[in-house]
Amino acid sequence: MEVLRVFNNNVILARDAGEVVVLTGRGLGFHAKIGQPVDMGRVVRRFVPTDGRPASQLGALLAEIPPEHVALAAEAVDVARSELGVQLSSAVIVALADHINFAIRRARQGLPAEYPLAVEVAHLYPRDLAVARRIVTLVNERLDVELPLEEAVPITLHLVNAGFATDDMSRTFQMTTVFEQVFTIIEEAFGRRIDADGVNAARFVTHLRYFFVRVHSAQQFDDQRVSFVNAIRDSYREAYACAVKVQAVLQMRLGQEITDDEVAYLTMHIARLTAAPA
Repeated sequence: MEVLRVFNNNVILARDAGEVVVLTGRGLGFHAKIGQPVDMGRVVRRFVPTDGRPASQLGALLAEIPPEHVALAAEAVDVARSELGVQLSSAVIVALADHINFAIRRARQGLPAEYPLAVEVAHLYPRDLAVARRIVTLVNERLDVELPLEEAVPITLHLVNAGFATDDMSRTFQMTTVFEQVFTIIEEAFGRRIDADGVNAARFVTHLRYFFVRVHSAQQFDDQRVSFVNAIRDSYREAYACAVKVQAVLQMRLGQEITDDEVAYLTMHIARLTAAPA
């Protein structure tokens, strides 16, 4: 592995078997020269861009973040992986470290912060929010700062966004507002509140997350099995009528046609969601 660029004493760009990567570690870039072998004994973390950005851009961003913030973000991501049981790429470490760094600067300067979608986040992602609150507590304890507990809201969105392997947070904001509207449609259709902390609600949100990914990657379910769709419609008439309303809103908000197969799967999830105790 050879050095391609030195950003500072702790961050370098390197070539690893033809792949350009970002390496971090205290003193890793000290006296390092382009073309020299990397001092592997000093490497702590290896980052490979997964969201289409150049590795040099990722390295420049990491060079602006204190190493202790990167280390804490990595620890926080390990907590999230364990608690949520999900795979999170190293890209979320960088995004979270950058956010923590900015939040700490803002808090120490006494600057107020707004937390958009706080109600929606609490409703849609209760487990992610609980983990994010643990992360805020961890940051405050380790770095002797006083981030407000509400800082867990944007951290939750970072965890949710990590599922898309992209740094486009606007997509996550859009997804969250759409999901909240979907829940409102279901609650109005069935005349009662949905238990957001319930297992069925968690399954439904997971289904919606993957649905959102399928829409944006043009890979909706579309087997054109008319008998399957008709069977679902006949078995869950009330849920199907609600799913058709959801379909209309999704098409308007996302600007794409939603297939009959997707409506059938929505129907099954709505039926299960509304069969649970209120």
